[in-house]
Amino acid sequence: MNFCEKIHFFTIKNTAICHKNSTFVPKINKKPTLQESAMRYGTAMGIFWTLKFVLFPMGMENPLLLTLFFFLTLAVPFIGYFLTRKYRNEECGGAITFSRAFMFVIFMYLFATLFVTIAHYIYFRFMDNGYIVSSYESMLSQFDTIATTEEMRASIEQFKEALKMVGDLSPIEISMQLISQNIFYCSLIAIPTAFFVKRKPQTEQS
Repeated sequence: MNFCEKIHFFTIKNTAICHKNSTFVPKINKKPTLQESAMRYGTAMGIFWTLKFVLFPMGMENPLLLTLFFFLTLAVPFIGYFLTRKYRNEECGGAITFSRAFMFVIFMYLFATLFVTIAHYIYFRFMDNGYIVSSYESMLSQFDTIATTEEMRASIEQFKEALKMVGDLSPIEISMQLISQNIFYCSLIAIPTAFFVKRKPQTEQS
């Protein structure tokens, strides 16, 4: 066997070995982690929150939009339940413990909060210019004219003081306040959501 034939022989042999080995390489389907799934579902929830938030300043002049905003806000726990159940059925084999469901809901709402906070900051930094606070002050002034008791007038004055404090906050401070509120309320929502979503495997139920 001359030199050229040897090169040709080893080339064919190595090609065959590589082809043989490649057929035995297992294809790994990596299952997403809880955090990755929560980020995906949380992004969807964050988009919903952002669209819902758009209705709030518009609702200052349109009561119908403000009513729609409040109804969509009430729908948040039900949407969270639907997304968590979807995660259980599609990515957990139809079974999930309370603790895992609770952690998923917490992470999902956390990612949603981070998403909508960007929208909050952009709005209050570049678009609001005190519009929401001034709108509330106008509404309180109207209530003040029809207040019939000292208790009502005192309550209205307290609201005015609270609005003044909010008006003095910077956009980043308002955004941080909204983050704190979202995390607090969503932590409370996570408990009943995880309770209703939890499910034992079929073998344990039978």
